[in-house]
Formats: sequence, structure tokens, C-alpha cells
Amino acid sequence: MQQPFDTQGVPSGCPAHGNVQLYGPEFGADPEGHYAHLRAAGPSAPVDIAPDVEVELVTSYDAALHILQNPASFVRDSRRWRALNEGRIPEDSPALPMMGYRPNALFSDGASHARLRQAVTDSLATVNELQLVRQTQQSADYLISRFSSEPRGQAELMADYAQPLPLLVFSDLFGCPPAVGDRVIVGISGIFDGTPGADETLGAALAELIALKRRRPGADLTTRLMEHPAQLSDEEVLHQLVTLLSGGTAPLTATIGTSSALYLGEDWQTGLPVEDAVSQTLWNYAPIANYAGHYPTHDVDLAGRTIRANDPILISFAAANTDPRLTEHREQLSGKAHLAFGAGPHACPAKDPAFMMAATAVESLLNRLPDIEMRVPFKSLTWAPSPWSRSLVTLPVRFSPRTVPSAGVEAARHQAAARAPQPSAPGTPRPAAQPAAAPLNKSGLFSRFLAWTRGE
Repeated sequence: MQQPFDTQGVPSGCPAHGNVQLYGPEFGADPEGHYAHLRAAGPSAPVDIAPDVEVELVTSYDAALHILQNPASFVRDSRRWRALNEGRIPEDSPALPMMGYRPNALFSDGASHARLRQAVTDSLATVNELQLVRQTQQSADYLISRFSSEPRGQAELMADYAQPLPLLVFSDLFGCPPAVGDRVIVGISGIFDGTPGADETLGAALAELIALKRRRPGADLTTRLMEHPAQLSDEEVLHQLVTLLSGGTAPLTATIGTSSALYLGEDWQTGLPVEDAVSQTLWNYAPIANYAGHYPTHDVDLAGRTIRANDPILISFAAANTDPRLTEHREQLSGKAHLAFGAGPHACPAKDPAFMMAATAVESLLNRLPDIEMRVPFKSLTWAPSPWSRSLVTLPVRFSPRTVPSAGVEAARHQAAARAPQPSAPGTPRPAAQPAAAPLNKSGLFSRFLAWTRGE
């Protein structure tokens, strides 16, 4: 994976700082080359993550692990960000939506972080694994049914499959009514696409969902967060839902797309399981490439480089996972030793469900379309030029056109059984009765999906 720079390949520097630019087409075309160049400076180096936004980027596995596991010296609250507080970050910087403070577990420390994270992890723990597999398979069936009967026998898997699949599953897990689910999907998709007003659309949809669950609790993640003993306010519930959406859907999209491409690619060894493709993706193409802003509580020394207190340090999960010092001994490590899910107190609380969803999505695709193949070699695929994520732009495939049997009625039956109220202990209040299902407005993706599950 690591490629040395030739004389023409040294990354261009930022005119303001002289730093390597970790954004734009040049970076997107060769992130591994940029990381290799940065490693020559040591475990970390200054980069520009966006125009006029300088951060210290950690490319060493050991240094990354040290920072992730040392919350006393490296905190996550970005309200400490020196340059931002001094007015040196452009107000329209694309770094602000990713690094700016939000009142959620991701940007909290100490007791506040423990409280919010416990509410999230306890709520996620109530999700039944078999139910999650069924929801993923059901969403996969629906999406495949939309493109598999095309006479041309072609599809673009990122837009047609990898991107919408996690959105359908999360909307279902959150207990969204059809119209609210449609707006949640529009909002979160718009945020990743940079659509103006997407933040407001998502916030309004989730606020409506929370108000609905206050009136009519259900067997869903939203209700479990609201009823957790941590007693989250409605605003805190909203921000934890946003974190689950943003931290879950985009990385899953990238993982599903890359894992599918690896499995279908020209270098894949026949007979290896889908799980190996997912693991290889997490190691070599970390879906969250550069993120996890940390702020030193005091001046720190990183192998001779002094990082001032409150100057941002970002972890390059992509570079750390492909650290040459690590890859020499990777066979001796656990298959889960990669940092794609982070480490330490802020590690992803849903590592196993995320892995299972990605593997299920790829398996469903291969089972429904057994002769599917890519229309271009893996090495010719284009990657998004984003510093934050490692995701394919497109994944063009071909297959024999077929009619996928409608799984709607049977899927709905399984789903209804999974959601049926469980026996409660004496004196335990039951959720309020749900009203009879109203006719669905089939204009949005989630509405159309729910209509399909009901055989409509």
C-alpha cells in the first residue's frame, strides 16, 4: 500500500503554512503517498485539513494509540481550539461541521462523557442481533429489487445500494414514522453532500421524532435513549441521534462499498469469506480516515515536536493502520487490532453490530446476484477527495437481469414479530398503544421502503 514519492509526487504545500494539503483531488488520488511523505517527519506532522486550517496529524500507530488511550492529557472538547477562539478559522470552513463542538459524547470528556456514552451504549445493547441482521437483509432485498430487473443489467452500487442501506436500517431502528424517516434521510444525506439547509432539515425531523416518542413511546432506540436513567434532555437526545447517524451511516456506506469492491475485485482470492473483505477494508481503507480531534491540556512532546496546549491533534486512522512498523508484525496481531473503530474511552460503541451489518450487506448482494461483477478493475476506481473519509465515488457493476421475489409480506411478518411487546415484570409500565397504521405517503425513500415491506 505504501508508495514512495517520485520527484514529481511530493504533495503540494499550503501557501499560508507550507504544510501538506490533506484535501482536494491530489490528496484523493493518492492518500497513501501523502501519508508516506508525512511519516518522514516522524510520528506526527502539521497539515492543512482544509484551507487555512492547520492541525497536527498523527500517522504512527503507537502514537495514535497513546493519544486515544490518554484522556487526561488529550481531551475532545473542541471549545478549547485555540485558532478558532482567536478568530483564525474561516467562518465558512468545511472543517467546522466536522470539528466544531456539539453537546454529544464525541466532544465530551470526564463525567459528562461517561453519562452520555452510557446512555448510548446501554440503548445500543438492547438491539437484538438477529433483528439487526433481518433489518439489514430486508433493506438489502428492497434496494436490490429496485435495480436488479433493469434490462441493461447494470447498477452503480454506491448510490443504489451502499449509501441508502444504512439510512434505511437506522431510520427503522430509531422508530421513525414514514414521513419523518424520509426527512431524516434527506437531512443526513444533505449534510454529507453539503446541501444548504440540511442541518435544519435533520434537526427539525429529529425534534419531531422526539416529541412523538414523548407522546407515544415505542420499542426503538429513540425511546430507549429518552427513558435511560441518565435522564437526557430532549436536546441531548437529539444530538446523540445525530452522532449515531453521522458516525454510523457514512462509515458503513464506505465499508459496504469498499468491501464489495474488494470481494469482486481482480485480486481477491476465491474462497475467502466476506468477513475477510470487511476486515481488509477496516485495516487498509479505514472508512473514517482522519478524525478524532484531541486538544492537549498542556504543551506535549511528540518525538521532538512540541504541540501547544489547545492546538488540535487529529488521528489518521488510515495512516496508523498502514504504518510500516505495524504491518511488519500484523500477522501476530489480533484481526481487530486496527484503529478503524478508534480506541480508548471514545472507541466506537457499536463495533460488532457495524461489522455484522457490513458483512450482511455484502453477503445479501452476492446471494441475490450471484453473477455480479465489477465493470472496471478495482485499481481504476475513484475515491472521494475528502480528508475525513475513505469512500468510493462510484462502484459500477453488471449482472444478469432478474426479478427478485418480493420479500415484503414475509419480511413484514418477521419485523412485526421482532417488534412485538415482550412480557413485562409486574408493575412495569407498558409503552402507549400505537395507532393503526395510516396509508403511507410513498414519495420518500423510507416511505417507499415501508410500503414495500407491507406488500403495497
